[in-house]
Amino acid sequence: MILENILLIDDSDIDNLVNRKVVENAGLSKTITIEKSAESAIRYLHDIAQNDTGQIPDLIFLDIRMPEIDGFGFLELFEELPEIVHKKTKIVMLSSSVDAEDHKKAMANRFVVHYLNKPLKKESVQKLTQL
Repeated sequence: MILENILLIDDSDIDNLVNRKVVENAGLSKTITIEKSAESAIRYLHDIAQNDTGQIPDLIFLDIRMPEIDGFGFLELFEELPEIVHKKTKIVMLSSSVDAEDHKKAMANRFVVHYLNKPLKKESVQKLTQL
């Protein structure tokens, strides 16, 4: 199954480049949008929820470690978005950390459906179509 829209949220240009290529090579999505901060991603989601609901992402790849607002801070802000976003969007947390607490905290969030370690791999991404 090919998804319509994916949103990558990561402050690293290199990780965004790699993640985009992996998602493209896996044939997972028609459209890939990149936001480099939690704040810009929340603004983007709020805007499309108001103006272009067809662009609401089916899946978000969310980095945990970002400056200012980290992935967990994003999840708190995500709670405040319109219900239409909550109903359509699933979140996959990404991390280079091996901290078991990060995994536990991420999976306790009602919007997080999976947790993957960086770097993304084509096989891991392809399995996400079954979520």
